Parts: sequence; C-alpha cells; structure tokens
Amino acid sequence: MQTSSETTYTVETSKRIFEEACTYIPGGVTAHIKYMTPHPIVMNEAKGSKLKDVDGNTYIDYLLCSGSLLTGHGHPAITEAVTNQLNDMGTTIFGTPHLLEQQMAKRVIELYNGIEMARFTNSGLEATLLAIRIAKGFTGREKLAKFEGHYHGGYDQSLISVNPTMEEAGDSKRPTPVPESRGISNYYLENTVVLPFNDLESTVQLLTENKDEISAVIMEPIQGGYIPATQEFMDGLREITEKYGILLIFDEVKTGFRVGMSGAQGYYNITPDITTLGKVLGGGFPVGLVGGRKEIMEITNPISSRDILSASVVTDKEKNGDKEGVLFHSGTYYGHPTILSAGKATLDLLEKDGTLDKTIERTMWLRHELEALYARYNITMKTIGLGTIFNIVFTDKEILNYRDMQESDFVMREKIDRRLLELGIYIKPLTRYSMSTEHTQEDLEKTVSLHEKVLKELTNL
Repeated sequence: MQTSSETTYTVETSKRIFEEACTYIPGGVTAHIKYMTPHPIVMNEAKGSKLKDVDGNTYIDYLLCSGSLLTGHGHPAITEAVTNQLNDMGTTIFGTPHLLEQQMAKRVIELYNGIEMARFTNSGLEATLLAIRIAKGFTGREKLAKFEGHYHGGYDQSLISVNPTMEEAGDSKRPTPVPESRGISNYYLENTVVLPFNDLESTVQLLTENKDEISAVIMEPIQGGYIPATQEFMDGLREITEKYGILLIFDEVKTGFRVGMSGAQGYYNITPDITTLGKVLGGGFPVGLVGGRKEIMEITNPISSRDILSASVVTDKEKNGDKEGVLFHSGTYYGHPTILSAGKATLDLLEKDGTLDKTIERTMWLRHELEALYARYNITMKTIGLGTIFNIVFTDKEILNYRDMQESDFVMREKIDRRLLELGIYIKPLTRYSMSTEHTQEDLEKTVSLHEKVLKELTNL
C-alpha cells in the first residue's frame, strides 16, 4: 500500500462522509474523542501498525484506538482465539457463568498485587464508576478525591477538573473543582476534593482536612498515560491514605499491561486498595475490570444476609430500606466470552518470548532518536512517559502535572502533528503516542525520517 507521503494528500471523501454523518449523528461522531478539526479522517481498513482511510491514504498508527491495540490491528492470534471461541462454544454469549470468567480473573490476580478478587464490566469507564461506588459503600463516606488533569471516564463524578483553564482552576495548591461538561450536578462539585498531582505536601493537607469524609482517592498513577508520579509522591500518598482509612484507587485503564505486565503498581511497588483495568485487557474489544482486596470486593457478593436467612426473617435495617452488605453490580454483557477470549490471547502474546519488554525497548529507541533529531535542529523538545506510551512536549521545564503541560508550546506541537498526518503518521493532534508489538523497525525509522522532513520545512533548511 502506498503511504500518503508518496501521493497527493487529499481527504475529500472523509470530508463528504463527515458532512453527511452530521445529518444523523450530532457533530458527526459517536464520541467526542473521535472528533478533530477541521473534520475527522474516516478509516476504512487496518492491519498491524497501519491504517487506511476512505481516500486511500495509509498511515503508521500511533493512536491505536487510544492505546487499546497493544498488539496492533487484527492480530491473527486474536482473530483465531475469537473464531475458536465462537466455534467451540457455539454462541457469542451465554448470559450465565462460564470458565473464561474465572480463568481471566485468576490470570489478572496473579499479575496484580492489588487484586485479590475481580469483577468484569463493559469498559474502563464502567470500571471506575463501579470502583467509586464500592469505595463509598465500603467506607460509608460520601466524598471522592481526584487529581487535577486526571481522566476516569465520561460520567458526572469524574468529569471534574480534567481540562480546566488556569483562570478556572484557581490556586495550584488547592485546585478549584471545575465541571468539564454541562449537566453536572452541584452535588458532585461539593463532594469532590481536587488534589494537585505530584505535590505531596498540598495533597496531604487537603486529605487531612477532609479525612473523615473522603471515601477514596482515585488517580492515574501516570497522568494521561505519560506523566509519571514520582516515587516519593506515591509512597507518601499510600501512607496518608492508609493512615486515614481512605481507599486508594489506581485507574490503570491506560497503564495496565503497557508499563509492564503488572501495570504501574508493579513499577512503583505500591499496592492500591482497588484497581481498574480496561483497554489492552480486551484485545480490541470493549472491556473493564475492577479488582481489589477481598474484604472490599466481597461487598459486591450477591449472597446477602437476606439470601442466607429465611425469607420470613427481615431485619430492622431492611425495614428501613438499608440493605446492609449488598452493593449492586450487574450488566447483561459483563464477562463476555468473545471479549475474554481476545483478552486471554492478548496476554499470551505479550508474555511470550518477552514481547512486551521488547516493545518497551523499541519505544525507548524511538523516543531517543526523536529527541536527538530535534536537538540537532536546536528545537527544545523532550519525550515523557513510561513503558509503551509517551508524549512529545516542547518545553525545557520538568513536567510533573497538568499545569506544567499548559506551559508547553502547543502551537508548535499541533503544527507538526498536522503536517505529519499529511505525510502518513496518524496521531490525533496533541495526543500521546502509543506503541504496538506490530510496529516494525522500518516503521520507526520512517517515523523519524518524516519528523525530520517536517523540521526541514519549518526551519527552511
């Protein structure tokens, strides 16, 4: 297939399809994340590390469905696993327990120290939503603490202070809760404590002030998948949450299996109380998982006191509507066998012959080569991240949190990203790079070469 750098680049068909889609779908897209200006590029085919759009342009894909496709597009081992599941089991879904559920739960429990028991959901969003409900149900406290700039899904409790303006955000030591969307109730603003990432002193102060009201601290241990917490910060946060009985939730939807097989908690050697997973775990299919300490997860156990006792026995609390010990969690498609078969095949691939470690090594090669290239052109740039995810940032300042990122040169970054798109590098402007096992050395060398082509154009060399 020809790449877009070898032909006259046009996306007129994408534009036409998008304009027609706007007639049927608000904004022409089924999720905000799929939109970009002046219009999205409509894809038609994908294989391995490549995407092909409806105009025939081929791209090296570094978006990879927001990092979900760690084994690339259409890996034959995953396709085979899914086909075998459908043929062997004879159905897409049972609606009953099946062996893949316990096999996958056991597999994840063996890899993640913070998980002793687990439940599946349909997405990472649903996983973090359930994690918060579990934390509130277990502690009996109403408030949630989250970090400024951290994203945990598109629902009310988490859509606070994700991308605030600096005017809205207020004091860096005591961030102001800012709604990310219309329609978010004041209840969530009043019951959410926003914390400054990588600022241990201020975080400890805010948690201490609200220690009797906060059920949990939910966090991305690596913000956005590419801004790592410092070890000192992580150690201090674990200490203060344990001191006050505040549950620590690691949202590892982005970092799970991308930093290492045991995620960020393995990298930092920190054991959270609750962990959420998604993306890579589904092998390209929608999935989520919530896991944690046994005593915490057991509150989702449907075998309640009412089931154990005679149906004629009703406690005083139940008369008053208090179903002690029961936390509802259910969904028709949870633990979907087709999805779990794809997830199992993905984990097999990553562990075989050190495949994940080799992918991390290739990621570091690309980062080092890009940094060296930009240095040769006297352009201040650094790559930041861990494992198979990184971002390109135009600044000489250390990046520790959301506010540090706002001081980088977004204009330069977007200009380069848009030109790279025309040349055959698919990365949604201003987003992180995600690597896959299917990116070849040729892909990486071409990526560096196309970056240099853009730099020559920008510097008129």
